[in-house]
Amino acid sequence: QVQLVESGGGLVQAGGSLRLSCAASGRTFNSYVMGWFRQAPGKERELVARISWSGGSTFYADSVKGRFTISRDNTKNTVYLQMNSLKPEDTAGYYCNARTSIDYWGQGTQVTVSS
Repeated sequence: QVQLVESGGGLVQAGGSLRLSCAASGRTFNSYVMGWFRQAPGKERELVARISWSGGSTFYADSVKGRFTISRDNTKNTVYLQMNSLKPEDTAGYYCNARTSIDYWGQGTQVTVSS
């Protein structure tokens, strides 16, 4: 069983920055592929960024490339999403995901970007 707890969301003006954190339980965190997804009202959940178990490989959605950075600290069982140059269209609930033999999800943290 893996438990994920996100934090760091909030209200920010366009052009601002936020850093999301996701703390994970589990003794084998360093074997999980971790990701951040987001879901806006009326839209499907979409992958924002993903990072390999070692942190050596990352993937970003085209919409966030160059603005968002995913990272992880396996000593703290935590994955981060640094979000810069935020846009109103980034407004969504952001969810942490751990991919093992099954997918685990956090409860989500809301990010609202005002214009």
